[in-house]
Amino acid sequence: MNPTKTKAWQALQAHFETVRTVHLRDLFAADPARGERFAVEGGGLFLDFSKNRITDETLGLLTGLADEVGLRARIEAMFGGQRINTTEGRAVLHAALRAPEGSHIHDAGEPGHDVVPDVQAVLQRCEVFAEQVRSGSWRGHLGRSIRNVVNIGIGGSDLGPAMACEALRPDSERRLTVRFVSNIDGTHVVEALRDLDPAETLFIICSKTFTTQETLTNANTARQWLLDGLGGDEAAITRHFVAVSTAADKVAAFGIDAERNMFGFWDWVGGRYSVDSAVGLALMVAIGPQGFRELLAGFHAMDQHFRTAPFEQNLPALLGLLGVWYGNFFGCDSHAVLPYDQNLARFPAYLQQLDMESNGKRVTLDGEVVDWQTGPIVWGEPGTNGQHAFYQLLHQGTRLVPADFLGFCRSRNPRGEHHDLLMANFFAQTEALAFGKTGDEVRAEGVADELVTHKTFPGNRPTNTILADALDPRTLGALIALYEHKVFTQGVVWGINSFDQWGVELGKVLAKRIAPELQADAEPQLAHDSSTNALIRRYRRGRRT
Repeated sequence: MNPTKTKAWQALQAHFETVRTVHLRDLFAADPARGERFAVEGGGLFLDFSKNRITDETLGLLTGLADEVGLRARIEAMFGGQRINTTEGRAVLHAALRAPEGSHIHDAGEPGHDVVPDVQAVLQRCEVFAEQVRSGSWRGHLGRSIRNVVNIGIGGSDLGPAMACEALRPDSERRLTVRFVSNIDGTHVVEALRDLDPAETLFIICSKTFTTQETLTNANTARQWLLDGLGGDEAAITRHFVAVSTAADKVAAFGIDAERNMFGFWDWVGGRYSVDSAVGLALMVAIGPQGFRELLAGFHAMDQHFRTAPFEQNLPALLGLLGVWYGNFFGCDSHAVLPYDQNLARFPAYLQQLDMESNGKRVTLDGEVVDWQTGPIVWGEPGTNGQHAFYQLLHQGTRLVPADFLGFCRSRNPRGEHHDLLMANFFAQTEALAFGKTGDEVRAEGVADELVTHKTFPGNRPTNTILADALDPRTLGALIALYEHKVFTQGVVWGINSFDQWGVELGKVLAKRIAPELQADAEPQLAHDSSTNALIRRYRRGRRT
């Protein structure tokens, strides 16, 4: 369905013309209870969306759009195992990864096959392994306990567990050092290994096919580093490498015991939806099986909320529909995510893949080129650091940038007045963005006339405030699922497939063609465009000097 042709979209377009210049100051003045009415709770999270440029009519029209494009049916199709990833012929069952034991979820393409027992079997194997590493009973080749865990992956096999390990640092086993290597730049792996002892280091190689160029290049470098440090004995590989993969033959060829030390997952697990699968093994080692189970419980709570709550009270649906409102009607091309917790420093980067790889699409499910805006640019940094960097643009710039503010009532690291000061800034920023400061208010402070415009804040900048008790595993699971389902909601409205990622392929193909041309001894015959040919030649000359 072309969303722009729906009755709801047309009604929203007409409504937009009547509200696009309305100021949040006026909306709040007209409705003293607005802050309480435009707020919902679900899955352990509280959302205040009152500081958005919407009215009750806007909300009704947006939820009407969700109804008209069939969002409810698409939600049920996803949870029911229908193969909604049509370009790859796959179900989208990441909800099964966090379904409680005893649940029943089926891939509709395999009638009668319940995937939950498969998920639980792998989860239990991961738990046994994680406990062995954490307890010190897993011994390296020289009989020493593991003290360092290095996860090697890229994309979904890196961003999720790396972000979550940092977010849940207070829950981690501090005896262990957990690091992540993803970039094919040799600096990444060299610096990650520089101060580690091979006899006490375990590598987790995350690659579904065990063919990903970046991951395998880094894995082979790590393999050689280990062998160099342990006397070259190939038998050491089985005690220092495990794999998260489905390619048993390739895993075994690498030297890993594929039967005992490979942890599998399924083609219905998309990379950016995989942190709660065996891909999260490094995270489980860090926070322990019980902490990981709490994470899964948070995911599941938000899944249930998304599946059952009416759209006007549904956190992921509301965030998704508000994103459509700003992207397609106000013309906003980016969205900021601003966590007020240092441990969530990697969360915006994680959401970049989740959102931009999912909804950065230019064709519909039917392959027709869209003529409406789809996925936004997602970015952000933790507060209060961002306040001293890009908030100037948010407050007084020419671009309208909707923003999500993420905050917590309790700090996991309470120190004096630190958290109160952090949260004072958290609340102050959304207030300032919404209401600004008028020229009259500036003049009343005695500011010179020539500076009044410089010190005026227009306000009317929309924000969502997401508040939770504390950043613990359950809350993090709910937060991730919140954004997963927000992205899904927008994909349904835009009529695109949020679960494939063909756009990452072309560059990879060309890179494989170019690599031998950079490494060849003799000058290769180049057949690229004139720019690429000249750049390759210049690189080769610089490489020789």
